[in-house]
Amino acid sequence: MLKYNVRGENVEVTDALRDYVQKRLNKLEKYFEINYDVIAHINLKVYPDHTAKVEVTIPLPYLVLRAEDTTDDMYKSIDFVSEKLERQIRKYKTRINRKSREKCLKDFFYEDLEEEKKAPKEFDIVRNKHLDLKPMSAEEAVLQMDLLGHDFFVFEDADTNGTSIVYRRNDGRYGLIETNE
Repeated sequence: MLKYNVRGENVEVTDALRDYVQKRLNKLEKYFEINYDVIAHINLKVYPDHTAKVEVTIPLPYLVLRAEDTTDDMYKSIDFVSEKLERQIRKYKTRINRKSREKCLKDFFYEDLEEEKKAPKEFDIVRNKHLDLKPMSAEEAVLQMDLLGHDFFVFEDADTNGTSIVYRRNDGRYGLIETNE
């Protein structure tokens, strides 16, 4: 069951807007077999140039779904974000089903890792993240990194039990950094 945490920046979250967000995101529930409550975090923003940005983050046990979109209409942005999330879920399920058939695996573990932002030419740490590394293959880590929209992802390699990092190279391909432990 999805629960909603709708927040507005520079915009009042009316009942009509809240109902529309819930109606659009309720369509995603058909993809989940959830026995517990999941909170969808929705952030609605309106900028001075009257563009509307919608950000949705849905943390799941083995996956974090996240999408955002900016248009000139709040309702249009909500529609686009809903469609992006649905595409992510379908892509994820297709990949997992294919991997399960190939490797006979049943469980895949994923964890969210947000990119830390640092001010240029300064070494002040402005954000600190703690995460539990989940065992997975490098291909699964690339999938999770793409779903999150990040340029790198830290994970525990299921084969070596060591900490590894996958990253997106400038040429669009991927790199893998393995640690010696």
